[in-house]
Amino acid sequence: MHIVIAGAGIGGLVAALSLHSAGLRHIEVLETVPEIRPMGAGVNLLPNAVRELAALGLSETLSGIGADLTELGYYNHLGQTIWREPRGRADGCRWPQLAVHRGALQQALLTAVRQRLGAAALTTGARVTGFAPQAGGVTVELAPGPDGAPRRIDAAVLIGADGIRSAVRRTLYPREGEPSSDGTTIWRGITRAAPFHGGRAMAVLGDGRWKAVVYPLSTTPGPDGLVPVNWAISRTAAERADRFPAAVTGWARGDLRLDALLGEAEQAGSFPLLDRDPLPRWSFGPVTLLGDAAHAMAPMGSNATTQAVVDGRSLAHALARHPDPVEALAAYDRERRPRMNHLQLLNRAKGPERVIDLVQARAPRGFHRVEDVVPAARLAQVTGDYARAAGSDTDAANAPSPYEPPHRPHAAA
Repeated sequence: MHIVIAGAGIGGLVAALSLHSAGLRHIEVLETVPEIRPMGAGVNLLPNAVRELAALGLSETLSGIGADLTELGYYNHLGQTIWREPRGRADGCRWPQLAVHRGALQQALLTAVRQRLGAAALTTGARVTGFAPQAGGVTVELAPGPDGAPRRIDAAVLIGADGIRSAVRRTLYPREGEPSSDGTTIWRGITRAAPFHGGRAMAVLGDGRWKAVVYPLSTTPGPDGLVPVNWAISRTAAERADRFPAAVTGWARGDLRLDALLGEAEQAGSFPLLDRDPLPRWSFGPVTLLGDAAHAMAPMGSNATTQAVVDGRSLAHALARHPDPVEALAAYDRERRPRMNHLQLLNRAKGPERVIDLVQARAPRGFHRVEDVVPAARLAQVTGDYARAAGSDTDAANAPSPYEPPHRPHAAA
C-alpha cells in the first residue's frame, strides 16, 4: 500500500513513524520547503501525546530536548493566584508534560523517520497542490519541478498533514476560503532568563484583554544560570497593537517578571491568531486530513501539537486494522473528528484559560480570596472538563494506548 503524506510537520512525521511501526512500509512524505530547519517557538506535549511517542520508542529522545513541567498556574494581572494545579508526573501521570522547542521536536522526529524509513522516504522541495481520485486510489499533484514539468504520484492513500493552509483541504473544500481570525494578535519570543516558580512551571497571566503565557524549554540552567523561556503575549481585537509591550511589562508573579523577559528577548515575532471552522468530514475515499489541516485551533490549553501526535497514531491504528484503506480512513474520521470539533469550539471559548475571565469579570481590581469571587468547584470544573475533552486528564493519560496497531508484515508489499 503506497501511502503519501503531504507535510513533514509534527503530525505528518508522527504518522509516518506510526505507519512504519504498524508494518506498513511504502510510505512517502512530501515537504514543501527545500530544507527543514528548526523553526518556531515552544510547544507543549501533554501526557497523552508523550505516551504515544513513548510507544514509538522516543522516550529517551524526548527527555533530552524538553522541560518536564510539574505545575500550571493561572493568575490575574496583579499576580494573584486564580487556580494552580499539578501537571504531568506531579499529578500522578505515568508520563510527563513536556515543553519543547517545536524545531527541536521536528528535528528529532525527522531523524527517526530517516533512520527507520530510510532517507528516500522524505522528499523536500515537493509542494502538493491537490489531487485527483482514480480507480483504486488517488493521483497526488505537485507543483512543477525546476524543469517546469508537472509532477504526479499515484498512491493508495493521501494524508493531508500540510497545515492550516492545506492544499489537500482546499481541494476537498474549495469554497472554504482563508483561515478565520477574531482580530487577536499574538507576540511570541524566547528569552534566556533565570528559572522561575521552581523551574518547572507554566504561568498564564491575564486581565481579560491581554494574556501572557510563560514556560521554560529546559530545566537545566547553563553556565550563566539561565534557561530558555518561551513566552507568548496576546491582545484581544479591541486593544490597540501599539500598546505592546507597555500594557503587560509591569506584570509579575513572584520571581516571574515580564519586563525582564520581554526586554531581553533573543527572538520575537507577531502574528494574528488564526483557526478553522470544524468540518463535517475529514475522510473522502482514499484521502484524509490530519493535524492543523483537519482541526487548526486557537492556542488554548496546549493542545495543537498534542492532538496532531494523537491524530498520527489514530490514523496508523485504523490503517493497520482495516484491510480496505477507504474503510480505515472512515474509521479514523469517526474516532477523531467529533472530539476535535468539540475541542476547536472549546478553544474558541478560551478553553481552560476561561478561569481568568470568570474571575476578572467579577473582580477586575483584584481580590482577597479567589473563593469569594468564583467557587473553587467552578474553577475545577472548567479546567477538568477541558482536560477530559482533550484526553489529557490523569485517568485517560494513564490508560494503555488505544492506538497500538497489530503488526502487518504482509503490508510491505
